[in-house]
Amino acid sequence: MPTHLPQHARRLLRGTALVCALALGATACGGSDDGGSSGKAVSEADIQAALKEGGTITVWAWEPTLKQVATDFEKAHPGVKVNLVNAGTNKDQYTALQNAISAKKGVPDVAQVEYYAMGQFALTEQLTDLKSFGADKLSAKFSPGPWNGVKAGSDGIYALPMDSGPMALFYNKKVFDKYGIEVPTTWAEYLDAARDLHKADPKAYITADNGDAGFATSMLWQAGSRPYTVNGTKVKIDFSDQGAKTFTDTWQKLIDEKLLATVPAWTDEWYKGLGDGSIATLATGAWMPANLESGAKAASGDWRVAPMPQWTAGGKVSAENGGSALALPELGKNEALAYAFVEYANAGDGVQTRLENGAFPATTADLQSTKFQDTAFPYFGGQKANKIFAESAANVPDDWSYLPYQVYANSVFNDTVGKAYVSGTTLAEGFQSWQEASVEYGEEQGFTVEK
Repeated sequence: MPTHLPQHARRLLRGTALVCALALGATACGGSDDGGSSGKAVSEADIQAALKEGGTITVWAWEPTLKQVATDFEKAHPGVKVNLVNAGTNKDQYTALQNAISAKKGVPDVAQVEYYAMGQFALTEQLTDLKSFGADKLSAKFSPGPWNGVKAGSDGIYALPMDSGPMALFYNKKVFDKYGIEVPTTWAEYLDAARDLHKADPKAYITADNGDAGFATSMLWQAGSRPYTVNGTKVKIDFSDQGAKTFTDTWQKLIDEKLLATVPAWTDEWYKGLGDGSIATLATGAWMPANLESGAKAASGDWRVAPMPQWTAGGKVSAENGGSALALPELGKNEALAYAFVEYANAGDGVQTRLENGAFPATTADLQSTKFQDTAFPYFGGQKANKIFAESAANVPDDWSYLPYQVYANSVFNDTVGKAYVSGTTLAEGFQSWQEASVEYGEEQGFTVEK
């Protein structure tokens, strides 16, 4: 699912909960005295014994396919009860989780955490390092982007990947055919397509973008920019590298020439544009098909999927956009049972259940399976789109890092970079402002931030 925070969430996370999360050495916020594993090895025999003994685990997650997974897990292990709770989506759950950790009360045994938010909880040791359960032996099961995400810029493994969002270009073939526009294979061709489309129909735009942190960081990732360097509590933020310049130079032209629809994503107006062809493409994660099918039903058969346009002709580089994992909060109880559920859901039989209910896998075997790749999408005119998604997943560079406080950084994106979409501020200036705001906040929280 998308990782961006809605605009109304700006500065929401400046409160006590996040300060507690990030204040260095704030052991009162977490610690292992109240239920953590403290790195003690937990064997497969220990896990099987816990399953035999039974008990209850509480899972905080908003991902809908986990409901059936929980039911199946209980059926396979009659003595186990899974209490599945939707404590809110992304930032709402993170606030609730942080509050529970701060109070040392009501902390779930398992929590869904998106990759971009992993560092917020991992740095202060609020998540159990799953290497103590042998999770490091599962690395070959997962595609590189998600596996890199659960490491949170460290040597630890703080969750098991649940899904992923390798990017692709969704495009309206009906619109492209109408105006004789070729599917772009480079971003330079994409810019030309944007010009041709808008000239042919002034009410049509190549895509909608009014400033989105998740999209921008994914585009930087693909362009080769690595703005965040994280080494424990030492952080470097730099949006002046060549990759960032490559992205901003092209995207600035789209803004300057008014070739982007300024419709906010996930609104009724946005879905209307996707349905009537006035928004002709989306560069986003592989989780998007279900959203198109439900939100733009009238356009069924019009849309297709293509590989991401490249910054260098002939290249094969992608990026992740969205996706999340299941983690064990350090203060949770029943860790052996909790880990058994997480492994079942994300690396065991639960994976097929989730795929059958519309999830997109992070597991390499499923991405590469004939069954998965040969799935035809009626919405995309019978196209076997999973072939493109799987190739994208394999082409994601695994050296990307998020900030340990990316949740906060994303919340002020529209106050900085977002200004470039509505004023004379350039994208490059906007990124500089975002950098300054992120540096200031990091220093306030006690990080050593290299300028």
